[in-house]
Amino acid sequence: MTQTDRDAENGRDREKDREKEQRGVKRPIVPAAVPEPLQEQIQANFIVVIHPGSKTLRMGRATDTLPITVPHVIARRHTQPGQRRYEDQCLLREGLNSAESNEQRQNGLKMVDQVIWSKKMSNGVRRTPVSAEQARLYNRQIRPAVLDPNSKVNWTNTTHQPEYLVGEEALYVNPADCYSIHWPICRGHLNIHSGPGGSLTAALADLETIWSHALQKLLEIPLKDLKYYRCILLIPDICNRQHVKEVVNMLLVKMGFSAVVVHQESVCVTFGSGLSSACVVDVGDQKTSVCCVEDGVSHRSSRLCLAYGGSDVTRCFFWLMQRAGFPYRECQLSNKLDCMLLQQLKESFCHLDQVTSDISGLQDHEFRTRFPDSPVLLYQLRLGDEKLQAPMTLFYPAAFGIVGQKMTSLLHRSQGDAEDPHDEHFLLTTQSKQDQSSKATTDRKLFPKPAGFEGESNMCDPSEKGNLTQDLDLGHAQAECLVGGADAEETSSALLSRKTAMTQFEGRALGVDKAILHSIDSCASDETKRKMYSSVLLVGGGLLFHGAQEFLQHRILNKMPPSFRCLVENVDVITRPKDMDPRVIAWKGGAVLACLDTTQELWIHQREWQRFGVRMLRERAAFVW
Repeated sequence: MTQTDRDAENGRDREKDREKEQRGVKRPIVPAAVPEPLQEQIQANFIVVIHPGSKTLRMGRATDTLPITVPHVIARRHTQPGQRRYEDQCLLREGLNSAESNEQRQNGLKMVDQVIWSKKMSNGVRRTPVSAEQARLYNRQIRPAVLDPNSKVNWTNTTHQPEYLVGEEALYVNPADCYSIHWPICRGHLNIHSGPGGSLTAALADLETIWSHALQKLLEIPLKDLKYYRCILLIPDICNRQHVKEVVNMLLVKMGFSAVVVHQESVCVTFGSGLSSACVVDVGDQKTSVCCVEDGVSHRSSRLCLAYGGSDVTRCFFWLMQRAGFPYRECQLSNKLDCMLLQQLKESFCHLDQVTSDISGLQDHEFRTRFPDSPVLLYQLRLGDEKLQAPMTLFYPAAFGIVGQKMTSLLHRSQGDAEDPHDEHFLLTTQSKQDQSSKATTDRKLFPKPAGFEGESNMCDPSEKGNLTQDLDLGHAQAECLVGGADAEETSSALLSRKTAMTQFEGRALGVDKAILHSIDSCASDETKRKMYSSVLLVGGGLLFHGAQEFLQHRILNKMPPSFRCLVENVDVITRPKDMDPRVIAWKGGAVLACLDTTQELWIHQREWQRFGVRMLRERAAFVW
């Protein structure tokens, strides 16, 4: 075909198209290509992971191998002359000075001693009880030896009168200087109390100062550059929602991060350890939390928080050493440097090995004291069962002697927030009203009213108004039952008795092993319970004792329900997953979370928070807010 023929054919085709358009037949329109939304590239080196603890702050970029670790404490200079010095206590706490405290402590230690003496050692011989009197006769004669007249440890230099000091510098502020010491987090919550610096505003200001200092000085991130950074915040499974809201507001609005993800410690622990499901036992310095996590979801009904931790073991170890004639007689629980020494002694001497025969009976030890403006002193120390008794108090917490305090916390229904009108209260009450409405509609269809009553349908006498109010109250009660996992048809008396039982349960101090059994037993299915018994993940720094893994495994095996002994092949207690330090696993899980594609859906951006506030937590959190 020549070029002339082709042109003629094209002309005929165009002619036909014009004729079709004139007849109303239009050519198909090809839709314009819609470009796919560009997914924002995750830059892990611009994501900061923050794991705030009661004693230690762990913070780092998501690309870091390990976080920086800072004592979570601040010293603030007095603003007025003659201002009284204040110091949050490290080891002392409320509930220790009750009339029943000493009796309760003695009863708890008797239970500990019975367990120790009933256990046979590896050679088949029962452990011989060692009385504190035997150690006391030796320790009372000990006098320290001077190793060096100069400890080379100095108080923090405050001659330039800095407004605040953070971390190690705060710990070594001379008590004679005009500074008050604050620990902004206590037992997993903001440290709100009636003393100086105990308001919500003051605690948040302390947090902001400590975190800003760590970002600038240790991570070398200028605060003006935080608008380019994002933050992952780890929170306890049982948290104070008001406190979390205020901390998120601080990160986004006051500090200026561009976006934040809030996630639970227990779920991040499973991410960090590489496990899909586990019963996570996190023994911290001031609290112990237990929770069952399955496929990245923390089971609400399984969450417990125990109001004791490693610091309570340290204090108990000090009492036991005092009973055995502790030779450092000037030691005081109110002195923060003495508390640091006692923490070191606990970590060095204590264990949970009941079997090995070579660590039974009296053993000789030595330790050094190295304080500012003091010589380095060497002490000899003889101890017996005290090294085993102290860590066992985590399983017999009556030995802590804490009276009149709430020792066990369960997950309660949210109190609601005025900024979030469509929270679970609204949803569950609406659901209750819809159920009542559908029931009324069904009743009208099944039992239609006589014709004469139609005009009176909108009239309501006072008694009916009372019934309406009662129905609305019942709706709230039923909503609470739904959240708590109870039967929606539960009567008000049954609900009251359940609340009473819960209150009594929370007043008791459960041992770690009993808390684990309660948490696993709260899971819905036997298959989930079997998974949890097969994978108990022990993290945190409060139970880092030699023999802890075998000891806890033995306790769970002995106390688990007989019906599960056939189903569970082996109770596996994991203490160092991937051979990592159990104190940093939660932070490591936060770093893993930062790199997941699914995390894209969880970010709360600064503008969104400024517009919608706490509602964004309900919409974006990967757990039920």
